[in-house]
Amino acid sequence: MSAVLEISALSKSFGGLVAVNALDLTVHSGDIVGLLGPNGSGKTTALNLISGVLRPDAGTIRLAGRDIAGMPTHRIARLGVARTFQLVRVLDGMDCRDNVRAGLAFHPTPLSHGSLGDVADRLLERVGLAGSRARPAAELTYIDRKRLELARALALSPRLLLLDEWLAGLNPSELLTGIALIRSLKDEGLSILLVEHVMDAIRSLCDRCVVMNGGRRIAEGTPHTVLSDPAVIDAYLGATEDA
Repeated sequence: MSAVLEISALSKSFGGLVAVNALDLTVHSGDIVGLLGPNGSGKTTALNLISGVLRPDAGTIRLAGRDIAGMPTHRIARLGVARTFQLVRVLDGMDCRDNVRAGLAFHPTPLSHGSLGDVADRLLERVGLAGSRARPAAELTYIDRKRLELARALALSPRLLLLDEWLAGLNPSELLTGIALIRSLKDEGLSILLVEHVMDAIRSLCDRCVVMNGGRRIAEGTPHTVLSDPAVIDAYLGATEDA
């Protein structure tokens, strides 16, 4: 199975704080990999390094064999890395269709102006917002704001999707819907790196998990293996929210 993402010896410090310390991580084509760990363990920093928000101090980040470490965010997006954020980021001054059209500006192949609306509408339907194309983003519920952010990420037609606690804060029925939506993306062949604390989602969705603590990888394996690891139980289980 080919690797979509290969991270080797990735490191990032902020002054005297080592946020990511020689991290190794691989996401294979069509896999969902969970990136787990307690508050401040470096998970979101790792996503920021992959997506170009931060530049690494050392190490490599290869997307389908190409080293993207340190590239600007817009170039990484065009190469096929899309993401969502812990704090949902939608364009409240626009309607749902225009939010997705904004994402289509980073589609790897140029789309004709006339097709943008139709493509945006298909993406809104894909995430469960079929009837909301003209609805202002500012009026959406929490779960629908998450759906809209996901539709905008999918507008890049990504090779790799980074989900930063996309399932956080959902009620039980919304959670089931969200898990089913993410699983359907995997079934379509999308590769996903998932930062999450919801254990039901981790067990249900992830092919493998990497657990971080203090910036380092402390465990890797199937969800059952890592969630049974005494080091993981000691460092992480029972913790909530990321930093």
